[in-house]
Amino acid sequence: MIQLKYFERSDFKQLIQWIKTPEFLLQWGGPGFNYPLDEVQLEKYIESANKEGSETFVYKVIDNETENVIGHISLGKIDRKNKSARVGKVLVGDKNTRGKGIGQQMIKETLKIAFDELHLHRVGLGGFDFNVTAIACYEKAGFIKEGLLRDSRKHGNEYWSLWEMSILENEWAKRRNIL
Repeated sequence: MIQLKYFERSDFKQLIQWIKTPEFLLQWGGPGFNYPLDEVQLEKYIESANKEGSETFVYKVIDNETENVIGHISLGKIDRKNKSARVGKVLVGDKNTRGKGIGQQMIKETLKIAFDELHLHRVGLGGFDFNVTAIACYEKAGFIKEGLLRDSRKHGNEYWSLWEMSILENEWAKRRNIL
């Protein structure tokens, strides 16, 4: 099992170590970050996060058994008027914990915050079409593919397509106890 705790300055070095290539940074952080990831960018990322009323909550993922930080996830673009948000920055950073359902647990804990604490109606996310492991994880958690944004990100001389996905509060209510 895992728990989510707010991502802090003391967690910067671990996250920076996990982001080893420009390709990986783009997959994790989207166009909002530049390679190499550094503390200045991370300061900006968390400067208005994790406060009451924030539009973004940024979390480190802790393995309850070992108490090690094993991942990262955020809930951002929180729109309280329209009751929506977006999951992003999903990363199971510790390679030894991959393939063990940690991603599912991370998504479940984030959706608990979104739906049970913030009382949102809709949570969306995006996943690159070639990241079949991530897409399968999101679908297993109940996210529905809404559409493919073809060639939506440019990396070098190639374009990457992104699946837009979402889950609604009634879908979460049906699934929450089976995840």
